[in-house]
Formats: sequence, C-alpha cells, structure tokens
Amino acid sequence: MVTAAEALQEAVKLLQPVVERPRLEAEILLAYHLDCERSRLLLRDREVLEKPEVFFALIERRLAHEPVEYITGGVSFYGEEFFIAPGALIPRPETEILVDEAAALIRERGIRRIAEIGVGSGAISVTLARLFPGLRIVATDISMEALEVARENLRRFGVEDRVTLRHTSLLEGVEPSETELILSNPPYVAEGTELEPNVADYEPSSALYAPGDGTVLLRRIVDLARERRVPAICEMGFDQCKPMEAYFREKGIEHYRFYRDLAGLDRGFIVMEN
Repeated sequence: MVTAAEALQEAVKLLQPVVERPRLEAEILLAYHLDCERSRLLLRDREVLEKPEVFFALIERRLAHEPVEYITGGVSFYGEEFFIAPGALIPRPETEILVDEAAALIRERGIRRIAEIGVGSGAISVTLARLFPGLRIVATDISMEALEVARENLRRFGVEDRVTLRHTSLLEGVEPSETELILSNPPYVAEGTELEPNVADYEPSSALYAPGDGTVLLRRIVDLARERRVPAICEMGFDQCKPMEAYFREKGIEHYRFYRDLAGLDRGFIVMEN
C-alpha cells in the first residue's frame, strides 16, 4: 500500500534531477491523478492510492520531458485554466503582457474588431473577448490541431459567438473591415536554435521556428498592418529588437515602440499606422 504522502515524496525524489520545481510538479500531477485541487492534497496525505502505478506512469512521462501541461491537459493563463493539448503551443506567462498591451490600446481607441494571427490554444483571443464583451475577433491558424484546441477553449469560456476561427495563413480571406488591430504571437525562434527537450520534442515546431533569423513572419505582419492602415502588436524574441528596428527604418515606419517582459528583456513591439 502506498499513501498519497508517500507517493508524493517518491515523485519529488524522482523528478529532482530533471525539473526545476520537483515538489510543485509532483503536487500538480498527484492532484490531477486524484482529481482534486492542489490545496486539498494535505487533507488526503494518508489516503491509500488505489492505482499508484497510474500516478507513477504520469511521473515517467514527465521524466521523459513531456510538458506537465500536456500531461494534465491544462495551462494557467491570465488567471484562468485553459485546455491544452499537443498540436497547440503552450501559452507562456510573458504572453500575458501582449494581452495587457492590446487591452490598453483597445480601451484607448475604442477598438471593436481585431484579428489574431496564429491563434494556437486561443488563450489570447478568449482572454480579450472576456475582457471586452463588445469585441469581435477573427482568429486564424494554419494548424487544424491548434484550431481544435482553440475551439474547445471558446466553448469552455462561452465566447464562440464573438470569436471566429479561420483555417488560413496570416489574414488570407479576412476582410479589412474585420480588422482594426492585428495581434500575433507568431513563430519567431531562429532556425537552428537549440531548445529544451520539453519544448523541442513535444511542442509544434511550426508554432516555434521561423526561417533565417526568425523575423520573417514578424516583418510580414508589420507589412499587413501597414497595408490595412491598422496598428499591430507582436510578441518577439528578446534578441530581435535590433533587426526589427532596422526593418522599421527601412520601411519608413516612425510610430512604434518595444515593450519588455518582467525580466526586463525586449519581448514585443507595437507598430502604429503612419
């Protein structure tokens, strides 16, 4: 017989060499296994696990570097729990800053219609739809798998009537009248960049890598925003400020600014229509 407390202790020991926060991840996986809140684990520490082998199979998956979010099917973003599955990029905390920047611009300008390029899990569009009940969003993606994940999140948060998903590249088929602001967290990792196994081996490469120095799609989105005479907000890599600034100068773009993440690293930019 193995109690929940004993299983947790063993899981922490197994995860110690592999993950940065073994206790936290062991608790998340045990709570998932027991179908309870993490805060309830202490109350169940003497409970005997009916199928400890099932719990330790989850630990084995994490030891193989599978992201804990894919194992549990959930990810926290902007204070809410979103559905996530392989095929969609796992939302990162720094992307919450993109949401904050977009929200400020939506309030300032009274924006009613936006387009998101590369919707992925749908976390950005869903969050903005919840923040602004009058907002209408068209969200595109080239991945059918990602769109299925996004569709589930639209359903869970009840915003299907205000967020329209399109299986298309960039803004192909999206009318200019549907767009007053373009948002994107596109692939921006430069080709050949080595990533951690939990990212490289499990998350969709099409949502991570971009050709060359990684700025190809960023530049294309800037071009689209200029063609449509609307602002654009994009997440980018911490080392892409200089190439993007050079591109802005090349295109004669004067009204732009970069924003930083909580670590003080350049994380994105906002381009205003000239």
